[in-house]
Amino acid sequence: MGIKTKLLCSVAGLLMATQANADELSLKFGHVGAPGSLFEASANEFAKCSNEALSGKAKVQTFGSSQLGKDKELLQKLKLGQITFSLPSSVMSSVSDEFGVFEMPYIIKDRDHMKRVQAELGDTFQKAAQAKGYRILGYFENGFRHITNNVRAVEKPEDLAGVKLRTPKGAWRVKMFKLYGANPTPMAFSEVFTALQTGVIDGQENPYAQIASAKFQEVQKYLSITGHVYTPAYVLVSDKHFAKLPEDVQAGLEKCAADTQDFVYETAARLEEELLEVIKSAGVEVNNADNDAFIEASKPIYDEFSESVEGGKELVETVQRLATGS
Repeated sequence: MGIKTKLLCSVAGLLMATQANADELSLKFGHVGAPGSLFEASANEFAKCSNEALSGKAKVQTFGSSQLGKDKELLQKLKLGQITFSLPSSVMSSVSDEFGVFEMPYIIKDRDHMKRVQAELGDTFQKAAQAKGYRILGYFENGFRHITNNVRAVEKPEDLAGVKLRTPKGAWRVKMFKLYGANPTPMAFSEVFTALQTGVIDGQENPYAQIASAKFQEVQKYLSITGHVYTPAYVLVSDKHFAKLPEDVQAGLEKCAADTQDFVYETAARLEEELLEVIKSAGVEVNNADNDAFIEASKPIYDEFSESVEGGKELVETVQRLATGS
């Protein structure tokens, strides 16, 4: 084979490889989780599963730490088709009222309870998402939330009096902490560390995986184990843009979203134990809160949700019924 022929073959091979890469769909997954967070582990596991299943057809790329935007921006970018996936949690209560049921204090008891809720009410939440232009591919988690602050240990709701506490941008969380006597301050997750460090806020509430990965233990004195809310996280896509993907790609992504849930729950349970020790070892004072006192103080928010949200009473009753598995 002459030099000219070899050169032509090399050029042809390069063009074919370039065309193959061009044919591979690039699917961006944006989330707010920091390195070492449950969000990062969950998104990466989903990407690994998807990229193995769809080799050559599509590639999922993950972007954490709010690189592609904060929660609300990511929701907008889904609609515009600028990203394919996001992983919202509490913010979904501002997308559709039905998701506010997960904002009710102590309503989800454990992950098995959440699985039963997903099985029975999955269609309800899917319809609520689709009515706003989204589609839920799967359920991951943010987790059971606890309170950290620099004012005092929190044992009962009255200990939150006057504490300036960061919350996600969801109306029900704000209502809940106002009810407890705190001064709730909605703020994007990416802004929280600096706000704690500079004293703009006194505290925040999040699962251990978010607290430890964001290094809040470096700027907080107290951790009060409240477990006041369990927040699911949703593998979310644009209904319109997802429908444009090839059917086999859609099917592969849906299967990986479902299959990754077990990994997420197992990882979350492990991190709950490991990361509590990380937080303690940083010198944070840890106490167990009086959950019964918080549950008693939470009754008005259940009443408001049941009265103000269409179908809210039935949603609450269904979720509570599923707590026992009967």
